Amino acid sequence: MRIRGAVLEEVGRPRPYADSRPLTVGELELAGPGRGEVLLRLQAAGLCHSDLSVVDGNRARPVPMLLGHEAAGTVQEVGPGVTSLRPGDHVVATFLPRCGECEGCLTHGIRPCVPGTVSNTAGTLLGGQRRLTRAGQPVHHHLGVSGFATHAVVDVRSLVRVDADVPPGVAALLGCAVLTGGGAVLNTRAPQPGSTVAVVGLGGVGMAAVLTALAQDDVRVVAVDAVPAKLEAAKALGAHVALRPEQVPHSAVRAALVVEAAGNVRAFETAVALTAPGGTTVTVGLPAPDARAAVALTALVAEGRSIVGSYLGSAVPSRDVPLFVELWRSGRLPVERLISSTISLDDVNAGMDALADGLAVRQVVDLEHE
Repeated sequence: MRIRGAVLEEVGRPRPYADSRPLTVGELELAGPGRGEVLLRLQAAGLCHSDLSVVDGNRARPVPMLLGHEAAGTVQEVGPGVTSLRPGDHVVATFLPRCGECEGCLTHGIRPCVPGTVSNTAGTLLGGQRRLTRAGQPVHHHLGVSGFATHAVVDVRSLVRVDADVPPGVAALLGCAVLTGGGAVLNTRAPQPGSTVAVVGLGGVGMAAVLTALAQDDVRVVAVDAVPAKLEAAKALGAHVALRPEQVPHSAVRAALVVEAAGNVRAFETAVALTAPGGTTVTVGLPAPDARAAVALTALVAEGRSIVGSYLGSAVPSRDVPLFVELWRSGRLPVERLISSTISLDDVNAGMDALADGLAVRQVVDLEHE
């Protein structure tokens, strides 16, 4: 079938992306679902720094590639062997499929799925297949989803069913921003009543961590970012303290759990400095592969502190997405407040500029009207 999508043509084009246009929006061919795969009519997709990191070259991926990994839609057709979903079901796509059998999956979220990581790097679905072509030439999948499109074929192990009452924009954010930020709060060192949680970096992932911490009983939340508008947004969500990075060394505030969600060295070092004795720094941001940070090792030993890496919030999507849906449904996790704006597929290059400039928490591509 013919679909419409945004394909990354070349890595590392100069900014502004609205002018250099690394993403071409146009028609592609999408083959039907194979064994264990599902055809989706996509409804919404979020713009995430993991998309931007492919555009700017911080994450090496093969091109051409149909980008987008944070998406939601409805099932149109299921391939052979799929029994857990049926046409009409609403689903969240997650960018880290889980085979359920490898040594990574056996860690219950602590480590990524091994074959899932291999397929994501290669630009294929979990089964090793590609279902996208353009003018007869193959187009790579992005993290098993390729959500910047009207339709997608996705391995069923990359999907989680949700009820129809979850709006598409909210459902899309559950698959990446909320799983990553919220999962970092709940799956690494769950906050105890009376404790303080800090979040450094207030993009979509960081703000999701803020919301998740606020959803816990009797937890004080500290928000840190260099952009004043994001600090104001965090306070509007309910954060108790808002700090610029340069204020952290001079502040008496320290947290038992600090989530670093910016993906740069300064943010990581700020997060470590903000961590209380006996506390845990959880880093979920993905900086450039050659990034290195300076950490005072003596403080880790003498103060009993921990540094933990967390990929996709150490989440198991089939376990954690329903948990976050229930928090949203109860009103304790207002995910819709993370959506800065809704854009069209044609605006995706300009959207990457806004993301790079730190001007948005989460932009959502409205695919229902494409």
